[in-house]
Amino acid sequence: MPEAPQRATRQYRRRLSPIWIVPLVAVLIGLWMLYDNLSGLGPTITLQMENAEGIEAGKTLIKTRNVEVGRVEDVTLSDDMSHTVITARMQPDTERMLNDDARFWVVKPRIDREGISGLGTVLSGAYIQLLPGHGGEPQRDFDVLEQPPVAPPDAPGIRINLVSQVGSSLSAGDPITYQGFTVGRVENTEFDPDKKEMRHRLYIQSPYDVLVTDTTRFWVSSGVDLRLNSQGFRVNIESMESLIGGGVTFGVPEDVEMGQPAESEATYQLFSDEESAREGTFDRHLDYVLLVDDTVRGLSHGDPVEYRGVRVGTVETVPWRFAAPQPNALDRFAIPVLIRIEPQRFDNALQDFDADEWRARLQGMFEHGLRATLKRGNLLTGALFVDLNFHDDPEPYEPLTFEGKKVFPTTTGSLAQIEDKVSNLLDKLNDVQIEPVLDSLNETLATTQNTMRQVNEIADSVDALLDDPATRELPGNLNKTLRQTRDTLEGFSPDSQGYRELNDTLSRLESLMRDLQPVARTLSEKPNALIFDSEDAPDPQPRAPRQ
Repeated sequence: MPEAPQRATRQYRRRLSPIWIVPLVAVLIGLWMLYDNLSGLGPTITLQMENAEGIEAGKTLIKTRNVEVGRVEDVTLSDDMSHTVITARMQPDTERMLNDDARFWVVKPRIDREGISGLGTVLSGAYIQLLPGHGGEPQRDFDVLEQPPVAPPDAPGIRINLVSQVGSSLSAGDPITYQGFTVGRVENTEFDPDKKEMRHRLYIQSPYDVLVTDTTRFWVSSGVDLRLNSQGFRVNIESMESLIGGGVTFGVPEDVEMGQPAESEATYQLFSDEESAREGTFDRHLDYVLLVDDTVRGLSHGDPVEYRGVRVGTVETVPWRFAAPQPNALDRFAIPVLIRIEPQRFDNALQDFDADEWRARLQGMFEHGLRATLKRGNLLTGALFVDLNFHDDPEPYEPLTFEGKKVFPTTTGSLAQIEDKVSNLLDKLNDVQIEPVLDSLNETLATTQNTMRQVNEIADSVDALLDDPATRELPGNLNKTLRQTRDTLEGFSPDSQGYRELNDTLSRLESLMRDLQPVARTLSEKPNALIFDSEDAPDPQPRAPRQ
């Protein structure tokens, strides 16, 4: 078969119309503008806070050093509606600021112990302040602080932690003082319900951080410390800021070495006052139990245990395990008191003393008469303290234990002895029979009345005798007798004739007695000399007359 003739076909080539160039360019420009806009936006962050007071979406700014670095875009509630969630857009150059060291807080009018701040926000409205972080891991979710931070995280100084069980009312911003000078602030406080203790974070600025060592003690500064106890009356006033809001102060006890510089994030115990902080240095002690027969009213925790006026320990608990069974050797029910003997008080070098050696030493003292006594330390408050001293004739020492602790032997105090003596005296007075004494007293009074009656009668007789005319003439007769006596005495005066005659008579009598002395001597030697002649004898030797 013949082939069919082929037909020529015309093919048309489609060309892009120039009209499409305009929308294509517009799309490219739009994409470039979108990319440029998106690339010019900063990161988005999320802020969480308790409530959004003063925060408005699209208006509230985020600033650092009063320079705008972001803006709040959205404010919503969390899913559980327990807090607010704020979404904010930051500027592109803020990437390096957003890390785990960054801090956010709301700037608004505040009145605190440091004065009034944030007054500029009264007209402009509140804003969020950013404290940029330095280094650290990048972060996009942050918690907004309720109070401004005390110092930047990289501020020079030292941060330490305090643990307290004294129920102190410290809060963020409270001052930290050293000898009355403010050297830092409390950054935050929180309560641990499991351990039932307060935890505080402190910042001490440079160059005062060198004052904190491993032997430093921290205590609460209440402003005014008023104490009235067995040691007397004491008042201590801190700075005005501490007086208004409290705070923390620290130092190294006088009898403790300065120690080594503290490490960052070190943990210390917070004491209630300076005295408690000083007592906290004596961390090793010997526990003893006093079985007291006297009253313990006025004795409390922290009272001193003294040896002849020198403090050697502390009263720990009054009473201690009062319901525990008493030792069988006791014939009475005593009140147990727990005390601590602290050898570290004697010498700071006794940090590692031998407890057994000290117990043996005290054991020997017990056998030589060392006893504990409750004494009155303050007559005004009635506070007591424990006095240790040696006694001459104490009861024999017998080792006892109470609830696993050794018993420190005791003796009755002087006040109790006086009370016993007064009680015995009253008992004797009660035994005295008053009625016989009263009867005897009545008889004595009757006798006295009779005597007074007789005295009155004698007085009346004397008055009658004085009124007698003959009695009145007695003074004249008495004067006459005195004149005669005077005349008689005048006759024997040295210038009278009678005195001269008497003197001559005495002189002749003396001469006669001198002449009779040889005769008296001869008769004394030979009584028969008046009858017989005397034998030949040698011539007598002249002798001076005897005086």
